This record gives sequence, structure tokens and C-alpha cells, in this order.
Amino acid sequence: MMSFRVSCLAAMVCLALAGSISPCLVSAEQSIFVVPAISTSKNSGRDFGLIVPVLDSDEDGNLRSVFAPMLIHNSFLGVRGTLNYFHYWSGGKQLETVGSYTEEIERELSVRYQDQGFIEGLFFIDIGAQFFKKATKRFFGVGQATPESNESNYTGREIQVHWNLGIHLNDVTRLSINQRFRDVEIQPGGVDDEPFAKTQFPNTAGIRGATVLAHRLVFQYDSRDNQTSPTAGTRVEAFGELAQNFDRRQIDDQLYFRYGLEALHFIPSLSKQYIFLIRGKLELSFGDGIPFFEQSSLGGENNLRGYGRDRFIDKHMIVVNVEERIHMFQLNILNVNAEFEVAPFVDIGRTYRDFSYRQFDDWRVTPGVGFRAIVRPNLVSRVDWGYSKEGGAVFAGLDYPF
Repeated sequence: MMSFRVSCLAAMVCLALAGSISPCLVSAEQSIFVVPAISTSKNSGRDFGLIVPVLDSDEDGNLRSVFAPMLIHNSFLGVRGTLNYFHYWSGGKQLETVGSYTEEIERELSVRYQDQGFIEGLFFIDIGAQFFKKATKRFFGVGQATPESNESNYTGREIQVHWNLGIHLNDVTRLSINQRFRDVEIQPGGVDDEPFAKTQFPNTAGIRGATVLAHRLVFQYDSRDNQTSPTAGTRVEAFGELAQNFDRRQIDDQLYFRYGLEALHFIPSLSKQYIFLIRGKLELSFGDGIPFFEQSSLGGENNLRGYGRDRFIDKHMIVVNVEERIHMFQLNILNVNAEFEVAPFVDIGRTYRDFSYRQFDDWRVTPGVGFRAIVRPNLVSRVDWGYSKEGGAVFAGLDYPF
């Protein structure tokens, strides 16, 4: 069964950049569009409404900000009003804010600030906080062999705060420390046709929620030519994390450990019309009573794109992604320089309870194709479709998947 999960804002930007929607106001630096928003999703229901994006650019066509109010009706949850604002400065600084209120259950308020060259380029900072209630989340149980018939629904109510401070050891190497706080409640979902996850999986770790404080040390090597819309280079990141679940009754069971390694390499043609990309990622979790939403997961827009988000959950995960990004054409639309590309891909991944038997069977393979609109260096809008044994999925977003 096909699962469509389409971000209205990302789709809006694609339409706006493609010029298929006529602007209602154009100035030398500002373009305003009125865009119909129509999407359907097995998980999230049917949406229809309007988005009014305002794109602000400088005299050279570089994007400075995006402001996008939205009014959408969802078949599960009723009317949703959203305000999105993104601001970009030179040197890699950017601010992202989102505020959303839905007639039934869902809420969101988030802010995030990043500066790649803090204090004369010596440091990197990333600070953010958000509160949200997502009423169409799915849970199939823990393990690679969970059947599609196990599908359940819940509302994830979360409060998240994070800070990340890194020091640039040289032009391509960074060492950083960060902390994250996460408070989660599992509440009844907004999809009446699916059973409540807490009822269907009453003994799963984390099903009653959790309060987590985690401390992470990260090493990163990054020779890419751009952070947001790279065309060449290599990125390697390794992390170790100590986390504490304060909802665990026994002090000895509160702690668990997570480790990860990710490598990403770009191979461009001389003209950069073709960019071959390969990425591998490994995540490991050790400890007892780790909440299911803190374990490694596969499925979603950033790894196994033929399945819905968090389709497979377990302690360990391996995924390999191969993608060919093909530049199609470039347009100057209303003082915005936009590039368009198509990207066929293959994703291969598996979750594990442990590695004691070195299993090499039951890997999930999802071929697919992506379509992207890029306003360099700050904005990437994409729609990716992946096929799987369960039908497939469509994802959209305002960034590359990796």
C-alpha cells in the first residue's frame, strides 16, 4: 500500500521556484505567491488549503529569507494554521522558526539558530528548542521482523532542548560537545482506524513515556564545498553518547550508551552536472530499558525512503545509500536563481537486536527517485519517492536527505 507523506511547505517552494504559480506581488527583492496545498497520505490523511510564501533575496539573487503562512484542512485533525520563517546570513548563519496550531491535538512551536563561524570562525554553535504534539505517529513493535499488520497509532507529545558547541581544529575538522533534553509522553493518536500503541504494546520500554538527558561527544571531518547544498567532498562523523532515562526506577538501569559512525562521499563529474553520492551509517545502542523512540530506526526521509518513518526499530542499525544527482537546468525566476535536479537512488538497510550471528539476510532494499529545487547556498527543496515491499513512500523537505 502506497504511503504518501508530503511536506506542504517543501512542495510550495518547488512550485514557486518552478514558476508554475504566478506571483501576486513582485519587487526587486521580494516575491509573493499564493499556492494551493493539496496532498494525501496513508499516515497523515488528506490536506488541502493555501500557502502564501514570501521569498526575499538580495540584488544578486541570493535568498535572504522565506516567510510562509499556511492554512490547511486535514481529514484526520481539522484546520491547521502554521507560520514558518527562515532567515539566512552570510557565513553560514541561519535562523529557523515554526509555529503551528491544529484544531485537533497537534501543536508545534520551535526555534533553532546555527552559526558555522562563531567568534571569528573559531567555533560552531547550534541551539534549539521545540514543543510539539504529533498525532499520526506509527509504531509496529521492536525488531526487523515486525509485520505491517502490527501497525498502531499514537500521539507523541515532546519537549526538546539542545545545544551544541564545536571548535574548528582546522578547516575540515571539528570537535564538539552537546547536550539534549527530551521529555516524551505517549498519548492517544488522532487516527481512529488504528489501535492505540500503548494498548497494543503495553510492555514495550518507553510506551509510558520518558525523560532523557544525554551528553554527546562528536568528531567530524568535513571537506564538502558547502554545508547545505554540497557538490563535492567528504564528510565523516563519529559520536559517543551517554544518556540517562530519569523515569527508570532503578538507578543502575537509568544509563544507556549510544554510538554512531557516518561517512558520506561525493564524486562529481568535471562539469558537476552529474554527482555520484555514497553514504553509510552505523548506529549502536547498549543498555537495558532503552525507550523505543531512543533506539535506532529505519524508514523515513533520511535513510530507508521506501518505508514510513520509524518503520523498523531496534538497538542497532546499518544503512547504505547510493544516489546520482543529475543537474537538469537552471532558471532565474523573479530575481531568484534556482537549479533543478533529478536523483535516482537505492537505499539498503537493516536493524539488529545484536550482532552475535552476523545476519546478512532480510535486508530491506528501496529504489526510488528524487526531484530537487536548489537556491544556493541556503535552500534545498525536495520530493523523494521510494519503492518497498509494502508499496512505497513519498517524502518532501527543505534540505537534502543527507
